[in-house]
Amino acid sequence: MNITAVPATEVWTEYTLTNGTGMAVSILDFGGIITKIMVPDRNGNLENVVLSYKNVPDYQQNPNFFGALIGPVAGRIEGASFELSGTPYSLEANEGNNHLHGGSEGFHQVLWRAAPFQNEQAVGLTLSHTRPDGEGSYPGTVTVSATYTLTNDNRLILDYEASSDKTTPLTLTNHSYFNLSGNLKNTVGSQVATIDSSRVVELDDQLIPTGNLMAVTETPFDFRDGRKLEDGFNDAFVQNELAGSGYDHYFVFDNTRQPKVLLQDSVSGRQMAVETDQPGMVMYTGNGLDDSLHLNEGMSRKYLGVCFETQGSPASLHHENMPGIILHAGDLYKTQTAFIFSLME
Repeated sequence: MNITAVPATEVWTEYTLTNGTGMAVSILDFGGIITKIMVPDRNGNLENVVLSYKNVPDYQQNPNFFGALIGPVAGRIEGASFELSGTPYSLEANEGNNHLHGGSEGFHQVLWRAAPFQNEQAVGLTLSHTRPDGEGSYPGTVTVSATYTLTNDNRLILDYEASSDKTTPLTLTNHSYFNLSGNLKNTVGSQVATIDSSRVVELDDQLIPTGNLMAVTETPFDFRDGRKLEDGFNDAFVQNELAGSGYDHYFVFDNTRQPKVLLQDSVSGRQMAVETDQPGMVMYTGNGLDDSLHLNEGMSRKYLGVCFETQGSPASLHHENMPGIILHAGDLYKTQTAFIFSLME
């Protein structure tokens, strides 16, 4: 096991964690961005399984949030506003009338303080940051850390901790686009996902939750027994059509099993399990990607990656029946998500 640090730009550093079996994860201190995850296929070929820019400076804009640490609130906040204890707050409207992924001052735009570590079982990197009260129009001075740990059994563990001196909304996630085909050989359409969820949050035409929880039975959203992602790449089902002929929805976990998610690619033989203590996740299948971005392995295209954004639901700021995201002053926000890579039997 080892960790290396190389300059990525004049200001940013890229850290690469490598375990004893050869799996490697590369992370920027800018935006906490995962730039590469190298894992073997069934023939032992190490290939990248996340979308990443060919040119590192492109992460400065990163409108698709490739690999980024998202916060202080992951997801969309309706009307770019919320109310806490009778006090209204207005945020930057950076997607139509709504607020997305923390806005232009979100955590994906932060240069984090980095502290690498290594022990007998794992190698890792802890990123830390203090957000001043009022930045991005959010209340509270927030102290936050994200720790990336790579173990010898090919587990990438993400631990998030935060505290605030004022009550504030907060839910963090990672926005990596996974593609188990390796080096982007195929889209994710034929990859099979199994998800521990019988309910998803219904969206309107602005991708804002309506407040309704939709049963997945007899819909393209029923992944409980596994199905190909491309089953939802159609215009026949209204919720898929609204999302750009795919998925961009919050799945509420049933908490009947771990892993919460299993993604499998039968061609490469790779599989990835997602274990988390979060109440749900947004699954996004890259419906908005076009062919204009220069990625490490070629040009971008629709459905080239799938995100599993484990988090609370920002819809809870406007609807009471959603998983909450309020961090009370003095309390500790602490959550963990693990991505576990292995081979199909």
